[in-house]
Amino acid sequence: MSLRSVFSRLLSPRSNHRRSDNDLARGDVNNSGLDNCNVNNNNVNNHNVESNSLKGTPSKSTWRHYIVQCLIIITLLLSAIWLLLAIWYQFGERSAITWLAGIMIIGVLTALLKSRYWSKSAKPSDSQPLTSQAKTSGKTRTKWLTALYAAIWFCGVGWFFSIEPQQEHDWMSEVSQRVSYERDATNPDLITLTNIRNFDWHTAEDATAHWDTRTIDMSKLSGVDVINSYWMGPLIAHTLVSFRFEDDRPLSFSFEIRKEKGESFSALAGFFRRYELSLIAAEERDIIYTRSNARGEQVYLFPVSNLQQHEVKSLFESYLTAADELNAKPAWYNTLVSNCTNIIFYMARIVSGDRLPWDYRIWVSGWLPNYLYNVGMLDADPESNGQPWTMDTWYEHTYINPKVKGFDNQVNLASGINGREFSEQIRQDIPIPPLADSQDSAEAKAKSAAHSAN
Repeated sequence: MSLRSVFSRLLSPRSNHRRSDNDLARGDVNNSGLDNCNVNNNNVNNHNVESNSLKGTPSKSTWRHYIVQCLIIITLLLSAIWLLLAIWYQFGERSAITWLAGIMIIGVLTALLKSRYWSKSAKPSDSQPLTSQAKTSGKTRTKWLTALYAAIWFCGVGWFFSIEPQQEHDWMSEVSQRVSYERDATNPDLITLTNIRNFDWHTAEDATAHWDTRTIDMSKLSGVDVINSYWMGPLIAHTLVSFRFEDDRPLSFSFEIRKEKGESFSALAGFFRRYELSLIAAEERDIIYTRSNARGEQVYLFPVSNLQQHEVKSLFESYLTAADELNAKPAWYNTLVSNCTNIIFYMARIVSGDRLPWDYRIWVSGWLPNYLYNVGMLDADPESNGQPWTMDTWYEHTYINPKVKGFDNQVNLASGINGREFSEQIRQDIPIPPLADSQDSAEAKAKSAAHSAN
């Protein structure tokens, strides 16, 4: 095979079929003039080579071409689905805008795909070959349809990212207020928080509203608990954080969607700027009781180990900063990147750095306790008896539903006795770890716990 034949074979544009070695050899002979054939014989030979090539196998360039075309079609379909869902969740299924936009997007995309791909699949008959004018007209139509769809889609993207979250809506009662705080001028550790939720929950939907004001001393912070509430299987959970104090009842924080009246949560809608983000500060007898008792969700409480007090204080300050930011400018909830779990992780990682490595379980909220266990933030031997706890043992001890079954959740605003009792009951049989004395001690114990866990 001549060098010229090799390059001709490699550079042939989107050749549909591969020539056999015999065909190429015959072509080389024709090109070199070794056969003293006349022009007509050469034409006959070339015609035979082309006819025989139709029986060859598809070339690599053809398969690459098919793969690229397939990816383009998938991209077009996914882009249309994304835009249709964005319109659907913003305007609702009963809106005329939803239906008109849907008809336009589907119509233009269908016409584009038909013009660009489907018409090529139909082979013209010998009696009605495609004229050059028809081919030119088809290419022009395809270009115009492509430009039209691109304009529609980019206008849709621009509209979507121009949607701003709002502070003022007809909110549901449990998210109607926003937590705020004031710091004592003479002692920065003394924080007075307003709009702490302290509802009396009667059923999953019915509650007597109470919004309290409470002063806490950050110098008395003694630890952090992570609470996971499961309502739709082992993978998805709502995550809360409770801060413990030496001489006071715990205080919980929860990032949630700020639902309007009559609105319900949808994980899919959470991708499409449907819900504003809300930060709730609440008593445990409110925000945990409503899940474990009123709603019947499966709730677990995990005390985080191997923390120093300055880390706990820094995490608490992160919540105060988040409250300031949300009060100054509302933000969107997003199912993937800004939900109840990974926002906590972002804040905690700022505090603890590499002690909390990135992990896929940050986005699988139901497995967050397993993540804490594997990185040494749950004590693998909490009773120090040489028999490490497995993750199953932790789940057995931290399951709080049986501990508060039948709990009388009537508020006592004067003394807060019920709040203390509820917090004590949900921590029964759970070893509460002390704060670490130093960074070296905390890191060494965390590494030891991670080694035992793994």
